Parts: sequence; structure tokens; C-alpha cells
Amino acid sequence: MEEDEGSARKLSIYRAARSIKRRENTVYNALRSIYEDSIFVGEISQLWPDLPLLANLRCGLWYSPKFHSTCYFKSTDGHNNNWSFSTSRLNLHVALLAGQKGGCIIVDSTRRGKRFPDSMSKTIPIWTCVLNRCIHNHLNNMCDTAQMDKESNTSDQHHERTRRVSVDWDCSLHLPLWVSETEKASIEICIEEWTKQLDASGADIASLMTCLKKPLRPLWISQKTVIWLNEVPDHDSWDFTPIILVSASSSSGVIQHKSTSEYSWNYIPGAGDDEESWARGLSPNLFWTHVYDLINLGPDLCNQKVADIVEKDRVYRAQRGQTAPQVIVKAPKSLESSNHFSQEVPLLLGISNLEINTKSCDEDCAISWLGSTNLAVGTSQLQMCVMLIAY
Repeated sequence: MEEDEGSARKLSIYRAARSIKRRENTVYNALRSIYEDSIFVGEISQLWPDLPLLANLRCGLWYSPKFHSTCYFKSTDGHNNNWSFSTSRLNLHVALLAGQKGGCIIVDSTRRGKRFPDSMSKTIPIWTCVLNRCIHNHLNNMCDTAQMDKESNTSDQHHERTRRVSVDWDCSLHLPLWVSETEKASIEICIEEWTKQLDASGADIASLMTCLKKPLRPLWISQKTVIWLNEVPDHDSWDFTPIILVSASSSSGVIQHKSTSEYSWNYIPGAGDDEESWARGLSPNLFWTHVYDLINLGPDLCNQKVADIVEKDRVYRAQRGQTAPQVIVKAPKSLESSNHFSQEVPLLLGISNLEINTKSCDEDCAISWLGSTNLAVGTSQLQMCVMLIAY
């Protein structure tokens, strides 16, 4: 009996925690948090306006209205004792772009309690080190080839230049200070093997060598980083090609309750993460197209505005033969029977005088097509929903 009471108490606490989390993670809280963090991202990008701004997919894409390009460095490749260098996600375009522009800025974010995601703490530093090692090996091979070629003075000059670059090329593993020396040593053991994997992958290292004049090196900037605006170095002054890693969100471990003259809201670090759980079909592009409407409407009207934006975009795409994702709307729990559901749904949708043809596919799932429209009503034992199906 006591065990049953204990289980019930734990379940009650769990439900209460989930309820609090749902209230914290409302669409408005998430979008407002993203908007606030985007201001910081914009300020950092203006410190080095010549460097291209890249979003690390998918979370990073929410934090600026304009990105030069995107990249995909997974945090799981940097998890402790699970370090990896992916030859299927080489992101060579990032290195080439950094070589062409003198560096680049990559934006990502992470949830509460961490300053940087593992993608920035370890995945990208591993990536820069492996690329640098591979380029260094190719430079050494060129030196050996040039040493054998004594046909002209030009060849001698080229050999000397290549040898000088090879000697100065930094191949060290540069990790942030919060990564322990023990973990760093464990990662360094793997670097040589990952370099061999990159060599064997058939990647165009020759193009990288031509493009990169200085070795790649990561730098880390968060909202806690102190930057003296009158002492910001020019990116060309460094003896490396900077990959500036910007963690967009505040790393505070407590919920920050904020307010304006009109609304109050809860700040969510890393709000752009796991968008399927909160965005309701809204994409970063749609968000930035309607950002001021969404932010100024406040929490009470935000959900309906998001639904309107997503549906208008779906219809727009469907009319032009583009991909139009299916939108699913959960019906109220009060609609308990399928008959009552069939009667109420046209009213919920603002549709009347429709002929409803029911085609039952099995006992658990019924589909009712609404007249000549492309709307179908479906029911199941698990939930009731209205499915808007576009062709």
C-alpha cells in the first residue's frame, strides 16, 4: 500500500514538472528568447563584418535573419568517450569559405547549464585539427617531390616556400579551457587515425591547400565573453584562419523571468533546439519574415498567429506544386464520439453544407472526406485529429 502511495506521489510530481516545463516552453517564450539572443549574434557579426556568418544546423538557423551558408557539426561527435570525425559530414565548404574570406563565424546554441554545445567545444576543434594535419602531410609530400625536382630555379623557389609553410603550419589540437587535460589527451590519441580516414576519403585536399594560406583555429565567444570594442583585432592580423564559434544563448542555470511594459515571459536558453517539440510547423525563414508581428502580439495571441502563418504558407506552396507538409490539429477532448466529432469538425473549420463521405479503413481508423475539398477527418482510439491533406 505504501509503495502504491509512493508511486502515485512520484507520478504526481512528474506530472507537475511536465506541466511547468510545458508552460515554460510556450511558443512565445521560445520565439522571444530566440529574438533576444539574435541581437547578441548580430553584435558579434558586426565586429568582423567581412567574415561570413554560418548557421550550424539545425538549431543555429533560428538565430539570424541572414546567413551566408550553413554547416552541420553534430554534438554527438564531441560527446565524452564518443569522439568522432565524420567523413560523411566533412563540411569542406566551410574550410574553403574561411580560406577565401580569411575566416568565418559559426552560430549554434545549447540548452540551460552549458556555455557551448559539444559541437563547438569538441566536434569543430577536432575537425580543424584533422584538416590541418592532413594539409600539413600534403605539404610535406610536396616538399619531398620538389626536393627530387632540380630542373629550374623556379622549382627551387617553390620548394623553399612550401618547406617554410610546412614548418610553420600549426597542427595542434586547440580545445577550450573547460575541456580537461585527460579528455584532451584521449582525443589526441585518435587524431592520427582520423587524419588517415580523411586521406582515404578522396576529399579534395589540394583545393584546401590552395585556398588556405594559414591553418584553421577555433575561437569561442558567448554572452559571458568580455570584448573590449576598442581592441577588437582585425582577422587578418592573426597567424591563423579563425573559425569563430558563437554560442547564442545565455548559460544561466536558472529560469529568467523577463518582462516589458506589456508582457512577461520566461527566457529559454537554446530555444531553437528540438523545434519539432514547440515550433508548430513554423520555420526559421517564416519566423524572420513575420518576426515583429509575432513578438509584438504577446503570448496570448502568438499561437494563433503562428497557426495562421504556417497554414498560409502551406496553401501558398500547395498552389504552386511545392512541398506542402500535412498539418495535424488535435481535436478537443470533449469530442468523445466519432459521430459528435463528424458533426463538430466542419463548424470548427468554419465550413458548412459539406457532404461527408466516410470510408472506414479498419476498426481503429476512419477517414471522412469533406465534400469536394481536399480535407479529410480522421479518428482513432488514441486521439482525434483533423488532417489537412494537400495535393
